[in-house]
Amino acid sequence: MDFTAVLTPAEEGGYIALNPETGTTTQGATVEEAVANLREATALYIEEFPMVSRGHPL
Repeated sequence: MDFTAVLTPAEEGGYIALNPETGTTTQGATVEEAVANLREATALYIEEFPMVSRGHPL
């Protein structure tokens, strides 16, 4: 399953990372760190709240 990562520069430096499909949000000092943190946060979310596949995307 593919997920979206939306990165936004943070005012205090670094990046805020959001996964809109699950609503998970995290941050990191670099793009790479923010994406790695988002992968971990999203994996933990899916472990706790499994997503049900509802067919093929349109």
